[in-house]
Amino acid sequence: MFKKIDPKLVTDAVFFVGASLSIFYLLTHIMGEEGPARTLKENKKKAKLSLEKLKRSNPGLNLTLSEYEKVILNSVVPPEEIGVSFEDVGGLDDIISDLQESVILPLTCPELFDQYASLLQAPKGVLLYGPPGCGKTMLAKALAAKSKANFISIRMSTIMDKWYGESNKLVDALFSLATKLQPCIIFIDEIDSFLRERSSVDHEITATLKAEFMTLWDGLTSSGRILILGATNRPDDIDSAFMRRMPKRFSISLPNDEQRLKILEKLLDDVSYDFELDKLVQITQGLSGSDLKELCRNAAINSTREYIRKNVKNGKPINADEKIILRPLSLHDFVQSVSPSDSLIKKLDRLKVDPVD
Repeated sequence: MFKKIDPKLVTDAVFFVGASLSIFYLLTHIMGEEGPARTLKENKKKAKLSLEKLKRSNPGLNLTLSEYEKVILNSVVPPEEIGVSFEDVGGLDDIISDLQESVILPLTCPELFDQYASLLQAPKGVLLYGPPGCGKTMLAKALAAKSKANFISIRMSTIMDKWYGESNKLVDALFSLATKLQPCIIFIDEIDSFLRERSSVDHEITATLKAEFMTLWDGLTSSGRILILGATNRPDDIDSAFMRRMPKRFSISLPNDEQRLKILEKLLDDVSYDFELDKLVQITQGLSGSDLKELCRNAAINSTREYIRKNVKNGKPINADEKIILRPLSLHDFVQSVSPSDSLIKKLDRLKVDPVD
């Protein structure tokens, strides 16, 4: 005689199996499409594309990479893809000249310095420091483009890993990859956030990471074709041991009158305006390069907005056959571009010109 099967038990078993399959499918979907597996897959795809690009531009390089080097590979920017040159940097001619002589030439033409190789090789580290918005990052990109050096723009999130010891391996991969790609510039923006003053309260992982970085930095090849380039707004926060490894330091300060004139000439090179540029230079004292760029952008918006209100209706030009001609920018446009709540208005109130409504 067969024992009678309890229908409730069967129902519970069916629900249990169905729920288990649903959870399995859901977890597989999440891990495969949106979770770590997808991120790893995307990183490998990016690394493969970056590797192919580097092989095309540098056929003679040894590009047999480890798994850790492939992670860092996503941060490599070939020099031909950097759309910035020294011509785009206004008002820093003296610094650019010094960089070309003491950094670029030793990187690109080390044979020029063979006679005094031990003294004239490129420095292991260069620090650009100064207030925000003064062109430190742009100068770093222009330096890499001019030197034709591979540019590794590293972020702390790239080399920090939750597993113990993995971060150290990534730092080691950073320097080994730079050695294979030399001449190479390793750029660390806001370097003070990583190489800040060491103390006894530092976390063990942070302390060992800094020690690993310092050891590998000292072990750079003697050819001088690998450069650590840092940018910061707070140089006093950087540990003295790291500062010693960056003997070339350039202060990128707020632009003076002559520098602001050169910056504005570049920004307004293809723009029509009906005022003396010297007047705008005088009233923008204390503004950084990025402040000036935003000021010019907002002034152009004012002129464009005026045209739109007069010649556009329901999102379409009233006269589609008419050529679009915007009026020249005036000083009023630059005053209007600063809202009353913006701190820049305090710097522009010396203009003594009332904004136009």
